[in-house]
Amino acid sequence: MTDLTTASEYACPECVAMGDDWVHLRVCQECGHVGCCDNSKNMHATKHFQGTQHPVIASAEPSEKWLWCYVDEEMAEY
Repeated sequence: MTDLTTASEYACPECVAMGDDWVHLRVCQECGHVGCCDNSKNMHATKHFQGTQHPVIASAEPSEKWLWCYVDEEMAEY
């Protein structure tokens, strides 16, 4: 991976549509989908992986610089 995909806005669209809140956001590095983290009740980022098999997400938190691979269960900082 050479280019990092970032969130276009700071919101989980699926949570917004449901009227729910989220804890942190994650960005799919394959398609740019923004979803909430596993500490959020809806876990939309993980559900996106389960439905698409897009394996790598990045934290959308401004102070966090890491990637997670669901397949390898590995984290990498950048």
